[in-house]
Amino acid sequence: MATLDRRAFMRTSGLAGLALGLAACGDSGTTTSGSSGTSSSGFGSVKLQLSWKKNVEFAGEYFADSKGYFKAAGFSQVELLSGGGSGTSVESGLATGRCWAGLSAPTITAPAILQGAPLKIVGATFQKNPFAIISLSKNPIEDAKDLVGKKIGVQDSNELVWNALLKANGLDAAQVTRVPFQSDPSMLTSGQLDGYVGFVTSGPVRLKMQGHDATYLLLADAGLPLVAETFTVTQDTIDKERDKLKAFLTAEIKGWKDAVADPAKAAELAATVYGKDQNLDVKEQTEEAKMQNELVVTPDAKANGLFTMTPELIEQNIASLAKAGLAIKAEQLFDMTILDEVYKADPSLKLS
Repeated sequence: MATLDRRAFMRTSGLAGLALGLAACGDSGTTTSGSSGTSSSGFGSVKLQLSWKKNVEFAGEYFADSKGYFKAAGFSQVELLSGGGSGTSVESGLATGRCWAGLSAPTITAPAILQGAPLKIVGATFQKNPFAIISLSKNPIEDAKDLVGKKIGVQDSNELVWNALLKANGLDAAQVTRVPFQSDPSMLTSGQLDGYVGFVTSGPVRLKMQGHDATYLLLADAGLPLVAETFTVTQDTIDKERDKLKAFLTAEIKGWKDAVADPAKAAELAATVYGKDQNLDVKEQTEEAKMQNELVVTPDAKANGLFTMTPELIEQNIASLAKAGLAIKAEQLFDMTILDEVYKADPSLKLS
């Protein structure tokens, strides 16, 4: 699985240019006829920018592609673009027209919007962000108060979320020893760290496969609820290509229903087809798929449908962003009306 650099906070020095680029790019280079965004040959081909390299984290997209859900929805192709490299954020991709939609996170999209980028989050694959404090079971960190007096590995790119966690729990930075960290779990197993900020979908699984019992504290359960793998588009897409966007999200929902139901197949698609150049281990990917299902399928997602966000969850995200120094209003960042229309049109899309 990926290192946490993929969730690096977008540096404000590049946001102004990004916002200007988005304002100038109009409808992201798509050809439309009328408000629905359709063309004479259907919706044509679009590009979806992933937040990282192709691993099991994007299993729903693999199912939607391989089982023909995208084509059935009217797309000749949905090209999945790997993320993770320098300058390949979803927000910059939308600005330059490199992608039509993308998977990002509120901590990255919000600052772009605050700098003037006309973007919206229209759904969230992960109802809970995978960020967690990962520790060993023999010296567990099970509550935020357990951080006091501990040595915690934190990458520079995660400083924003780390500081927000401390603020959310009334902790002073001086109460915890922050240790420079580059995603190497051996620092934990060797005793150099008591814990580290990592992804719950990969860290504990990898440690277990190395023979170590690990535990974790989700930041979402420690006063910092945030969603992740959020579907991000331009406001222009919402305004001018609403039917196209609804068709896309419908195919995505079908793909993720399959991914949730079959972690083993999700891992197989990741390791042997879509991410075959990543040297992924099928067993590890299967365990990660099972772990991420817990972040995708929550009671609210079962009741309301995959990707949806309740008003309460939206407000919790807004409050968490405020703790991270990002003061943004819910209506500036989120638009759940497209998904509302999708599920109203076809209630069978909800999890059974």
